[in-house]
Amino acid sequence: MAMKLDFSGQVVAITGAARGLGAAAASAFASAGASVAVMDIDPGVPYPMDVTDEASVEAAFAKLIAQHGRVDVLVNSAGIAVRHPATEISMQDWQRVQDVNVKGTFLCSRSVARQMKKQGGGAIVNLASVMGFSGGIFPNASYQASKGAVVNLTRALALEWAEDRIRVNAVAPTFVRTDLTAPVFSNPDVLKAVMRHTPLGALPEPGDIANAIVFLASAAAKFITGVTLPVDSGYLAR
Repeated sequence: MAMKLDFSGQVVAITGAARGLGAAAASAFASAGASVAVMDIDPGVPYPMDVTDEASVEAAFAKLIAQHGRVDVLVNSAGIAVRHPATEISMQDWQRVQDVNVKGTFLCSRSVARQMKKQGGGAIVNLASVMGFSGGIFPNASYQASKGAVVNLTRALALEWAEDRIRVNAVAPTFVRTDLTAPVFSNPDVLKAVMRHTPLGALPEPGDIANAIVFLASAAAKFITGVTLPVDSGYLAR
């Protein structure tokens, strides 16, 4: 099994990798021997990119391929949330969430798939959410809708690219302590509500999500595609 989780000689591209779950995934892949390409809207990273802008995406991956010659794994970790009731959210905020979480996942996957087809295959792992399968505990329709789209986009691309030996899967975390969930973890009453929906009684850490991503990208999961794996402490079992 350890050999199947070895990414020595492989190039792994991770969007949203400057912080949060993307940074945790970058660390995990580096520990497994991969050459990790950190991609983020932060201009200070090696491969700066706005996932909502097609030209920016294409330029960043062209630079990566020119330097490394291939991309073996793509992790689509870039994501945002704008928490407003459905009756109050502006269309600008609604669209921004869809653009980053759905359009960004698609644009990056499409760009990398073109290279993966040439090289004989690869693996893509998207960041979905338990909110892609659930209406959620708190009002956040824009985020829930976007992550539901990521779940089904994962299935659609897995089927379309299967003959090219490109596997497409996703991980669906529950609430994990990151910048994105700071409002949850900083409010004791909100956190109590989350824990009432957490059968295992403890929430995963970013490294636990990263481990699931590494598994789905690895040879240990070579016959797994089109799947969204919950890492949710039992949230979706209720």
